[in-house]
Amino acid sequence: MTRVLIAGVSTRGFAESAARAGYDVLAVDGFGDLDLRARAQSVSVARSAGRFSIRAAVAAARRLRVDVVCYVGSLENHARAVGTLVAGRLLWGNGPSVLSAVRDPVRLARALRARGLSTPAVRVTAPRAGTARGGRWLAKPRASGGGSGVVPWHGGALPRGSYLQQRVAGIPGSIVFAADGHRAVPLGVSQALAGDPRFGAGGFRYCGSMLVAPDEPLFGNACRLATAVTEAFGLVGVNGIDFVARSGVPYTVEVNPRYCASMELVERARGISIFQLHARACAGHLPEVALPGPGPADVVGKAILYARHDVVPEGTARWLEDDDVRDVPPPRERIERGHPICTLFARGGTVAACGAALAARARTLYLSLEAQRARIA
Repeated sequence: MTRVLIAGVSTRGFAESAARAGYDVLAVDGFGDLDLRARAQSVSVARSAGRFSIRAAVAAARRLRVDVVCYVGSLENHARAVGTLVAGRLLWGNGPSVLSAVRDPVRLARALRARGLSTPAVRVTAPRAGTARGGRWLAKPRASGGGSGVVPWHGGALPRGSYLQQRVAGIPGSIVFAADGHRAVPLGVSQALAGDPRFGAGGFRYCGSMLVAPDEPLFGNACRLATAVTEAFGLVGVNGIDFVARSGVPYTVEVNPRYCASMELVERARGISIFQLHARACAGHLPEVALPGPGPADVVGKAILYARHDVVPEGTARWLEDDDVRDVPPPRERIERGHPICTLFARGGTVAACGAALAARARTLYLSLEAQRARIA
């Protein structure tokens, strides 16, 4: 059986997909959740000072004997590390040169504008004093993901390792797709949850997604966007593009050239094996994927729950019995405020109903954790 290495901050979703598809999975990530350990043949937790460490992850991964290497976030921000990770091995995914190009905000914006596609303006230097309107720009770290570290910029020095991106008003979303270096096949469009206090998130932090039915003209425009980015940068495997939608037009925020968090919603809603699609696309085979047409259908969503206080969850092994709870932490593991606790899933007849169902599940879990906290105190 093919032994697949999956490395990154949180590998559970992609590892589950690979295991269901019949692969032996070896994972290196930053959490070592119970449900990941239940699916993977081996799990290495790569941390330094309590946080995921790229260096530790690459060192741990190089010691493993595997047939194929894959990665998830945030390795796309570290092309050199990916080069070391895959040296002498078969890679299913985008190589270092592709990562360096598509994760460069200036090169991405230039490529999109050349193809007549909408994209926010970007700057790598701050405008001259007095020339920038307050709130027009966002300061974004070059090496980040999930909205972490993104803040409104109101002038002054640009933080080191950051750039400015024009702030666009609209609805945050994404398209996920499979690509063979030339063509792209859409897998789904989702509406993103970001900075939602119902899930303990603030600012621009990603905290979930809701898979929505294809809706023209946004869906058609997003598909053209996926094709254009694939052609411009030679993307392979499964990828995602984050955007802000305004009047049916997707304004590209960034490209995620790897497995994305919203992809497991596609698996849940449509029974598609994302990992199998990834493997085939990397080999140059793009299958036809029939998307559901517009019309009544349940909206499937997920929410990442962040700790509102430092917590030490008890009895988390029981959470594994619930198919709508994932990324389950080991029992008695200390989770600091602002760090993820777990992932919740729910369905609803509309986007609003799905969001409300996710929020209700979140309230229940928060109350349970508060009760545990009170007993310990």
